Amino acid sequence: MTNIDPKKIDEILTRGVERVYPSKEALAKVLKSGKRIRLYCGYDPSSPKLHIGSSITFKKLGQFQKLGHEVIMLIGDFTGMIGDPTYKTATRKKLSREEVLANSKNYKKYASRFIGFSGSNPAKIKYNSEWSDKLSFADLIEIASNFTVQQMIIRDMFQERLRKNRPIHIHEFLYPIAQGYDSVVMDVDLEIGGNDQTFNMLAGRDLMKIMKNKEKFVLTMKLLTDPTGKKMGKTEGNVVNMDEKPNEMFGKIMRWPDALITPAFELLTDISDKEIKDIATKLKKGAVNPRDVKAKLAREITSFYHGKNAALKAEKEFNRVFKQREAPSEIPAVSIKGKNIDILELLLKIKLAPSKSEARRLIEQKGVKIDGKIQSDWRKMISPKRGMIVQVGKRKFAKIS
Repeated sequence: MTNIDPKKIDEILTRGVERVYPSKEALAKVLKSGKRIRLYCGYDPSSPKLHIGSSITFKKLGQFQKLGHEVIMLIGDFTGMIGDPTYKTATRKKLSREEVLANSKNYKKYASRFIGFSGSNPAKIKYNSEWSDKLSFADLIEIASNFTVQQMIIRDMFQERLRKNRPIHIHEFLYPIAQGYDSVVMDVDLEIGGNDQTFNMLAGRDLMKIMKNKEKFVLTMKLLTDPTGKKMGKTEGNVVNMDEKPNEMFGKIMRWPDALITPAFELLTDISDKEIKDIATKLKKGAVNPRDVKAKLAREITSFYHGKNAALKAEKEFNRVFKQREAPSEIPAVSIKGKNIDILELLLKIKLAPSKSEARRLIEQKGVKIDGKIQSDWRKMISPKRGMIVQVGKRKFAKIS
């Protein structure tokens, strides 16, 4: 039995949603009819960690599950070995089956915060190697014959590579075809994914029409992007992982640009649309300090992953370090041997700089302090003492033990 409450259906098709193919109205009509649909979202196991951007699709799957629909979490252990070329200006490194399976080991644990894998309507986990491994060369040719080179080559990232005379490998054309075949095998009614997956998901919609004579709805979600349009993610290096420690999670969110505040409330929290609109209006009018609103955002997100008490503690620690300019209450202790060491070597050994050249750059930019004093001479010799505190930037500290 599915929930056909028009209000809930409208919310599920609106909050965080960029577009529905062929239309929001068509999908709403199916949902309001009481039909139980099968839907899925695929996850590319290119990393052992999932970042909070993945919660955008997890939350949407969970919402459909609560309405009584059949949810599938698909691990792309086959497609993950190919590597999704979407928005990549160079061919991705291919991964082995062992690597993708090791990467996806904890994905169910991450998803369990949003999706139920037990009870009366449990979500299912599937791996697309189950069917893709069984395809013969003849099968592949038959499936691929439904697409043209023009369809593939017109994609932006391939056009950019052509302009820069960079290689495009044949296997990269096969990724959307392999992803599209997932929909056919699972016989789904709906696929959910980030808007960067639109091409791949629509390839599945085409295959469903050709091979099953069936409509497959596609729901694309907005992505959490920075002001330049780059998404928050592994590749861009601006990621906040789901298993980030409370202090790190809170601090990283506080470093987000102000332009991310409203989208993040919509995509990553359960705060009401009415309250989000109120926040957006106040920010636009300058009626509220963006830093205070961002602190609320950081509290909301950190509370979800670690609990309210941990979030409040993380906020208190953040304010201690950044507002009151004090050292953190807990600083990693590092043992240093020898009576004298040059400052570049010191920063390297206590892991506050990745290289001597970077250590020198930090010193020249007055980004290094020892016991609260700015260091400006990168040739300086340091005599390490027990309790000495070394600071790089605003957030990195080490204590000599």
